[in-house]
Amino acid sequence: MNATEQQRHRSDEYRAAGYWGDDTFVTLIDKWADADPNQPYVSDGSRELSYGEFRDQAVRLATAFAALGVRPGDRVAVQLPNWSEYFLIYAACSRLGAVMIPIVVVYRAGEVGFIVENAGAVGLITCGEFRRFNHAAMAREIAETASSLKFRVVVRGESTDGAKPLDELLTTQPDASALPPPPAADDRHLILYSSGTESQPKGCLHTWNTVSFLPKQAVRALGMTRSDVMFMPSPVTHALGLTLGVMAPTVAGASVHLLDVFDAQTALHRVGDYGCTGTASPAPFIRMMLDAYDPSVHDVSRLRFWLSAGAPIPTTLVEEAAEKFSGCRVVSAYGSSETMMATVCRPEDPMERVASSDGRPVPGVEIRIAGDDDKPVGPGEDGEIRYRGPGRMLEYWRRPDLTAAATDSGGWWRTGDLGRLKDIIIRGGFNISARQVEEALLAHPKVANVAVIGVPDPDVGERVCAVIVPKGSAEITLKEMRDYLTNESKLAIWKVPERIEFLSELPVTAVGKIQKFVLRDKFGTPR
Repeated sequence: MNATEQQRHRSDEYRAAGYWGDDTFVTLIDKWADADPNQPYVSDGSRELSYGEFRDQAVRLATAFAALGVRPGDRVAVQLPNWSEYFLIYAACSRLGAVMIPIVVVYRAGEVGFIVENAGAVGLITCGEFRRFNHAAMAREIAETASSLKFRVVVRGESTDGAKPLDELLTTQPDASALPPPPAADDRHLILYSSGTESQPKGCLHTWNTVSFLPKQAVRALGMTRSDVMFMPSPVTHALGLTLGVMAPTVAGASVHLLDVFDAQTALHRVGDYGCTGTASPAPFIRMMLDAYDPSVHDVSRLRFWLSAGAPIPTTLVEEAAEKFSGCRVVSAYGSSETMMATVCRPEDPMERVASSDGRPVPGVEIRIAGDDDKPVGPGEDGEIRYRGPGRMLEYWRRPDLTAAATDSGGWWRTGDLGRLKDIIIRGGFNISARQVEEALLAHPKVANVAVIGVPDPDVGERVCAVIVPKGSAEITLKEMRDYLTNESKLAIWKVPERIEFLSELPVTAVGKIQKFVLRDKFGTPR
């Protein structure tokens, strides 16, 4: 039995325990729209939609997508900032049984083009120009070589070369007869591309039941109700923002307010103006908002929880947030695009637990620490975190080899976490593949060899440092390297090294493996 079959095989067990069910994103929208169509649902500073208004527009958009040829099982790639239109697109895809592919807005043509091709996406939906980058033009460039694409849609931007304006699609007359039967909770629902521990992103295929396990557990752990207003500055195309900012409020029938460009002052004002009660983000966002907070100007009196994941949380940060933000509790969690939420702290947990751990396994999840022989390690020994539970994806899209390699002999999922078994750098909650950056730099004509490492940083956790062995007497500047990686290699800017160091040769083991721990010791001092 392969990994996908193993996960599906446990469906009866998960359903009996209440972890999986028959609800879907669409049925939840219907439930809350029927209960109170005027209940606020999503806002972003430009647009506000109640549950009733949202359902009406989502059906219009689903009808338009069906007319464009979207069928159950088709993949639709969506790269948008934190805008309310993202919710509408997600709901429309869900109603059609299409598989949505969220793409973080910082990805560029190299990553987006790979994802579109790998997924066989029939549609690509982007914004126009955002933060001085023309996403619509990038989408047009990708469409020239992406054989699977049937249509492009542009949101809040000019229609170019055949791209459909989303606002135009939203004027479509709703037609339920044009829509297929609603999908089931165990159908393919979402492909969430990880930010990459391999050279290229990997597509994590989820059903609604697997991907909604995290938000359903979070709603219980955080005590979310219909009166909550979730503030979401984290990208809703990333696992944290998608599950805590989109799905959790929908599960609870609550409201959500989105922020597309993070600025601490703006964030604090939005929290007060919209009466936000909770949020989720990487720890650096907390630090910036604490530093900008002025009790005479900002109202955070309703904020009661702040979930953070992706990096350790200092005890002082937990204590300072509780003191300054009217008793708001910072809670930590552990998960991934593959397994969703595995462990979580709760608001009532002692601060020491939050600062020293990622909490306890959520109900239904089994965690163990194993060695290379798949056997549990002894107390105090490093090992790999292994996972079994309802939140695990079905498979890596079109990569059965990687799926098989990540499943041990007992059916446990090998996370690769603990002891840095995978060569990743975690910058502001995002995983950066050192290998991908190294491969790009090795193609530079002035680079003979390179090792990419993470160096500690108090603001974002780690920053990327490239340790380069130049070819001969060649000289390469930091600006030259960054321009090459963004313009020639098409890497997203947040993956590009922010520091450069030079050596005549890299330290290696007897068998020629680069000793990155030596480099981290040598260059690990922040500067």
